Formats: sequence, structure tokens, C-alpha cells
Amino acid sequence: MSTRPMSDPEETPDVYGGFPRLSDAQIAVLATMGERLDAPAGQVLVAEGSQTCDFYLVLRGLAAVVEGHGTPEQRVLSMHGPGRFLGELSLLRGEAVPYTITMAEPGEVLVVPADRLQELVTRDPVLGSLILQAYLIRRSILIGLGVGMRIVGSRFSGDTRRLCEFAARNRLPHRWIDLEEDPEAETLLRRLNVPPGRTPVVILPGGGLLLNPPESELAAALGMAAPVPPSAVCDLVVVGAGPAGLATAVYAASEGLVTVVLDAVATGGQAGTSPRIENYLGFPSGISGAELADRALIQARKFGAGIFVPAPATGISRSDGGYRITLADGTTVSGRMVVVATGARYRRLDVPGLAGFEGTSVYYAATQVEAVRCQNDPVAVVGGGNSAGQAALFLARQASHVSLLVRGGDLTANMSRYLADRLQRSTVDVLLHTEVREASGDGSLEKLVIEDDRSGARRTIEARALFVFIGAVPSTDWLRGQLALDEDGFVLTGRAAGPEPDPVEPGAARRRLLLETSWPGVFAAGDVRNGSIKRVASAVGEGAMAVRLAQERARAAEIDPAARVGAPVQA
Repeated sequence: MSTRPMSDPEETPDVYGGFPRLSDAQIAVLATMGERLDAPAGQVLVAEGSQTCDFYLVLRGLAAVVEGHGTPEQRVLSMHGPGRFLGELSLLRGEAVPYTITMAEPGEVLVVPADRLQELVTRDPVLGSLILQAYLIRRSILIGLGVGMRIVGSRFSGDTRRLCEFAARNRLPHRWIDLEEDPEAETLLRRLNVPPGRTPVVILPGGGLLLNPPESELAAALGMAAPVPPSAVCDLVVVGAGPAGLATAVYAASEGLVTVVLDAVATGGQAGTSPRIENYLGFPSGISGAELADRALIQARKFGAGIFVPAPATGISRSDGGYRITLADGTTVSGRMVVVATGARYRRLDVPGLAGFEGTSVYYAATQVEAVRCQNDPVAVVGGGNSAGQAALFLARQASHVSLLVRGGDLTANMSRYLADRLQRSTVDVLLHTEVREASGDGSLEKLVIEDDRSGARRTIEARALFVFIGAVPSTDWLRGQLALDEDGFVLTGRAAGPEPDPVEPGAARRRLLLETSWPGVFAAGDVRNGSIKRVASAVGEGAMAVRLAQERARAAEIDPAARVGAPVQA
């Protein structure tokens, strides 16, 4: 996908595999679900900023995908002829459409209602998979082109960093316009009559304007999710939407449990920021964390799970027959059982001068968004695990030079052999026994002082960006004083959580279930749990296991009412 003039009548070539042409048989299947309509030249099929739209397939003529339609900044992103379908991931996720679709030449289109398309994507193993895969590829292309909402703000503003991170973590098409560096910023603000002191601002698809919005307001404006439902009691509340939480949602909802999933930032967790996961069962060529998260999200919603982002949990308490989760805005969600899957966040690097570059030159994820920002620049990656190795290989495609700084002396000590071997064959400069000692730059990162921890020798390397993957801290602040945690803050489960006092027989105790925390009916899965294996596959497995154990706990409570979850026993 590349920008081109509207007057160019040629169809955009399918370079990336995101613009497949359907066969006559596939078109016939879709024809049973929709209706054929004549479409004159200039007709707008989908307007930029729309939060509801249908699925369109071109039967005759030529359709154009356009950003800023009818404005001086208009650019044509792609052209599509007969046999090609239109739209992208926003149609399946219910988000605001980041562009306009209009007819460049007169023709005929097939229109399929969005709800019928969603049913097709989740039920048809061939045609549905083809459409979903194309939509995932198109979303990546749009992010790379900087299509969608525009965030105008200073690189030194914490709020600008907050909004950019939210957009990146949720894989939302967007473009950051730097108040200090981009000449477009001043023109935009003057036209919008917004003084620089009121930034950051978000210009929405379709032209809406938000002044330094909280994430919840931005999410609502983009149609990401409905408000969290009122305090009706559901069967299972899942806190955290990483691989463990999404797996829990899929298995619980498919079993008929009324399931609600809450996450503070985005679906996908840390795995969602991984450029490629190559050791996940069933994907021999690998799969990006973003694609895995989007597929899981669609799958969970297919079975009826409610997923709400952003919805940060701030506390947990017992309620009659279950538990209540309190959110940052004061609302509560109640469930008979709870699965804690809030994962862990990457540790910060304690280096003099580095804090001033947080959010502008220092990153804790290596997605397409970050890669575009440091294109053709030298970058450094700190860490010796799989995340660091994957990031270094991914960034090497666009950066001018990548240095991987590893504190240890053996690359395979914490990294899979296949990644270590690939790094040794790549252009990545692997520096063992190396630590960062200082960071410097004028406004943004320019140089790092690194030290060989064997000889103590120091030298300076150029780095316009630093990517940090040095271990994780559990996201359990909201659980302190309630559930039993280990000394590092990870949730204790099973035998490690201690015996469960028997509510019927004083002095007796019952065995806790494997993933059960110190509160009966509250389970933990994934990276947040003490003793977990920090791999995507194990997180998914624990999510599925948590559902099975929750059902076992529920059956036990039905047989023995005194053992119901939420009972006020001492842990």
C-alpha cells in the first residue's frame, strides 16, 4: 500500500499479501449473505471516522481508499478492482474507520452487513481466515504509513508519551506529530486554534478533536469498547488481557460461563509487543504478538466474552458469594470467581541521564511503531532473553546498526538456542559482559557509555534509541494486603499459598487447587504467578487450566455450601 494520486486508474499491486482477489466460488458464498448495489463514481461507501460500516466487495469498477478525503491533505492509499474486498481490522473490532472508501470509477459492489461478516470470519475456516489475515496485514501497513488519528504534542511531555504508548500498545493506526521537530505541528495547532500549552491534542479520524484526553475518553471516541457494565454478578472476572487472560476468556466463554475481561492498557500483554514469536506451537514460520492478540480477541468475543480496555483494576474485595473488582474510575465488577492474569511489566534501567529520554528514545517494546521511529538510525538493545533477541533481529531490518548489550557471558543462558544462532549469523553486534553506564543527548538520546564488566574498560557508542528487556516486575500493587504474594510481589498459588482453613471443621485444612490463590475461587495464571514459566505457550495453558479449576471449585461449592467462594475465612 502506498500513496498515489486519485487520477491514477491502476489497481494497487498486492505486494504484501493483504489484497487478495477472491475466486468466483468465494464471491458466490458472500453473495448469499449480502446484496448487490450499483455504485456511481464519487460515491462514498465508508466515511472516515465511522464507527459502524459494512463489508464491501468490488464486483465492477474501481474503489479508492483515501485518507483526508476532500481536504488539502488528501492522499490515496490504494485502489481496488473486481474481486477485491475492502476494509481492515476496524470492521471486526468495531473501531472508528481511519480512512474513506469511495468509488474512483463507476461500478457495482456487494454489501455484507458487519455482523454477518464477523460470523463468517469466526466460522468459515477458509474464506474467513483469508479475510482475517488480509485485515491483519492491512492494519500493519496502515500503522507503518502513519494513517489514522494524529497525536500532536511535545516529546518532553509525559501525556504525549502516555497517549502514544496507548495507541501503540492497542495497535491503533496513528501518527505522532512532534511539537518541537515537525513543521506541520504549528500549522495544525493554528488552524485548530489550540495554543501549544494545551497540547497534547488528538485529531480523530473524521476531524474530531480531544484535548489531552484520558485513555478511557480516547478509547470511547474511537469506539474501542463500551463502558464497563454495572455491578451485575458474572460467573468469571478475568483481570488482565495478555495470553493467559485471553486464553481464560476463550475457554470460559466457550464453556458457557458469563465472562468479563478487564485490562488497564491493551490486549496482548507483553507478548503483544513482540515482533515475532517463533517457538509457539502450530506456527512454524512464527506469528507476531500483535496478530496473536488480535486473533485471540476476536475468538473470545465470538464466544461472548466481554472485553473492556482501558479498565485498570485498583482493588479486590470479598462480596456475598464471590468477589468485587474495583476500577480506577470507582466502578466495580463482581464475579463468583476471579482469574488474576495481570502479568508483569519490564524493569527500568537505572542509568544516569536515562530518565530524561523515557518515552522519546527509551522503549520497552519493539513493534512496528517503534521501528518506524528509529528507521536508519543506530539503536541499542539491552537484555539477554528471548524478548531482547527477537527485538534485535526485528530492528536490524530498519535500523542502520543494532548493538545487543548482554550482561552475561553466554548468550544461550537465558535465550533459546535458535535465537542465539540467528543472532550470531546476523548483522547485530552482540556485546557480552556489557552494561550501560551513562546516556546523553540534546533533547533525544544520541550516545551511550558502555562498560566491559570484566576489564572495566568504557567506550561510547552511538544510539538514537534504547530498547530495554531486563526482566519483569509483577503487576500486583492492587492485590497487596489481600492475596498472599512472595517477596518479589508475584502471586502465590496452590501449596505455596498455604493450606485453606476448613470452614466447617475448626483446625482442619483443605488442599488448595493448583492455580488457586490464598483466597478460594481466586486463581492466578501467567507471568503474574510465582513459579510460572515465562513463555506464551505456558501462559495460554495456565489460562485454560484456570477455567477447569474454577469449574471444579464451583462444583465443590455446590456440594458443600459452607465452602462457597468468597466465604470470609482466614488465609
